[in-house]
Amino acid sequence: MKNVLLCVASALLLAWPSWAHAQAPAAGNLEKLSDFKTTGTPMDIPQVPQTGAKADAIKKNLARIKLPRGFKIGLYAIVPDARHLAVGPQGVVTFVGTRKSKVWAVTDRDKDRVADEVKEFAPSISFAIPNGVCFSKDGFLFIAEQNRVLVYPAAEFFYEGPDVAAFVVVKQGELIPPEEESYNHTSRVCRIGPDDKLYITLGQPFNVPAQEKLDLYKRVGMAGIIRMTREGKEREVFATGVRNSVGMDFNPKDKTLWFTDNQVDGMGDDQPPGELNRADKPGLNFGFPYYGGGKTRTNEYKDQPAPANVTFPQVEMPAHAADLGMTFYSGTMFPPKYRGGVFSAQHGSWNRTTPIGARVMFTSLKDDGTADKTEVFAEGWLGDNGEYFGRPVDVAQLQDGSILVSDDFAGAVYRIWHE
Repeated sequence: MKNVLLCVASALLLAWPSWAHAQAPAAGNLEKLSDFKTTGTPMDIPQVPQTGAKADAIKKNLARIKLPRGFKIGLYAIVPDARHLAVGPQGVVTFVGTRKSKVWAVTDRDKDRVADEVKEFAPSISFAIPNGVCFSKDGFLFIAEQNRVLVYPAAEFFYEGPDVAAFVVVKQGELIPPEEESYNHTSRVCRIGPDDKLYITLGQPFNVPAQEKLDLYKRVGMAGIIRMTREGKEREVFATGVRNSVGMDFNPKDKTLWFTDNQVDGMGDDQPPGELNRADKPGLNFGFPYYGGGKTRTNEYKDQPAPANVTFPQVEMPAHAADLGMTFYSGTMFPPKYRGGVFSAQHGSWNRTTPIGARVMFTSLKDDGTADKTEVFAEGWLGDNGEYFGRPVDVAQLQDGSILVSDDFAGAVYRIWHE
C-alpha cells in the first residue's frame, strides 16, 4: 500500500503545476500536505452514527414528503449541518460542505443506495465556512470557504485518511477584502465551467449595501460571480448585480450558467420575488441593488436610474422562499419530463409572516434553452402551522440517476429515486 501511495504522490507532483508550492502558506499542516508529508493527525477518524433514534425520527418525518407519482424518498445519510454537495466522478464518495468548520465524506460502500460511512474530510486542515464544494471532471475537488479556496487533486483516493493532498488556489484573505468579511451571506458555491475555469459566487454582507460600497464590490466581484483558472490565475468578474447567490450550475446542453439569487428582505411578505437566472455570456448585470428581486425596485435605490440592459430572471420564485442549491438533471432514471431540467432547493423563509418554502422545485426548459414552467417537486418539510421538519439546501445527482437533497436543519442527506 505504501508503494501505491508513493506512486500516486509522485504522479501528482509531476502533474500538479509549480504554482501550488509557491502559494502554500509559510508553515502549518497545509504546507506539509502540499509536499506530501504527514501531519501527525490521528489515523482513526470518528464516524457519525447512521442508526438509532435520530435516524428513526428523520425517517418518520420523511413520511410527510409529497412527491409526483412513482417517486420515492429515503434517508441517504445523517450528515450534521449538511449544505452543498459534490458527488465524486468515480462514484466513490460524496463530499458535503457546511457553514461551520467541517467538510464531510459520505460513502456508500455496499452500493445499496444508503450511506454506510460519514466521517470528517481532511481533519488535519482547519476550515472556515467551507460551504462550497465542487468537482472537476478529472477528479479535482475544490472547496470555497468564506475567504479562501483550496483544491484536492485526488480527494476520492486520499479521503480515507486524515492527510489529504491539498493546495491553495486563493490564499486566505484574498477571495474578498478581509475588511468585508462578515457573518452574513458568507456561503460560497463553486462550479467548474465548460471553459475549465473555476466559478465562485460572492454574496455581499448587507440586505442592501450603501452607495459607497458599490465601486469596491464591482471591482472585486462581490454581489456577483467571479471566475478564474483552476490554478487561481486570470481572475475576472463574470456577472454583477447578484445580491447573494447560493446555487449555480451549467446547462450541459448549451453551456449557459444558471444561478439562484436571494431577494431583499423587509419589503413585505409577497415581494420581491426570488430568482432563477441565466447567463449566456460574461459581463451581464442582474440588477441588484437597484432591483431587489425581479423587477421590484429597492427603497434605497428607487430614485436612482437603474443600469441599462439589466438581465431579469428566467423564473420569479415566491418571495422569501430562500432559493439555494440547484442542478441540471442529466440522468435517465427519471421520466423524460425531467430530463434536462433544473431541480432547485428552497430553504424556507425566516422573516415572512406565514413561512413558505422548504421544498424542492423543478423548472423545465424550452427548446431555445430558456425557462418554461416551474412547479413544486417535493414538499412537506414545512408543517401547516409553520413548523419546519427540514430545510433543503442543495440538490445533486448520483451516477444511477437518482438525486440527493441536503438538509442543514435535520442534519441529513436524502435520496429521491423513481421506480
